[in-house]
Amino acid sequence: MDEADFEAAVADALDSVPAELMAMLDNVVILVDDEPEGPDKELLGLYQGTALTDRGWEYGGVLPDTITIYRGPTLRMCSTPEEVVEEVAVTVVHEIAHHFGIEEERLHELGWG
Repeated sequence: MDEADFEAAVADALDSVPAELMAMLDNVVILVDDEPEGPDKELLGLYQGTALTDRGWEYGGVLPDTITIYRGPTLRMCSTPEEVVEEVAVTVVHEIAHHFGIEEERLHELGWG
């Protein structure tokens, strides 16, 4: 799957998130990158920032949180374009959930791990 098709899969996954939830995203940018930096080279997505549940009165004047979806690990994990689309959708929901303060363990319990 080329870069444009992967980005389209991410866009489609974002379009499938209910509008009510997307409207609640606050100060977040969603990015697509080829490979994660750091030791975990099979990381599919990453949320970096301050979850809504952790923001207090002092939160302000900060750069946007980022949700990054990684193309390389996703393509290595999946064997068909359909699997890529499905995994991207799961990863997008998973990372958005972190923005809302849902922890890794709970996401796995809910089937979004």
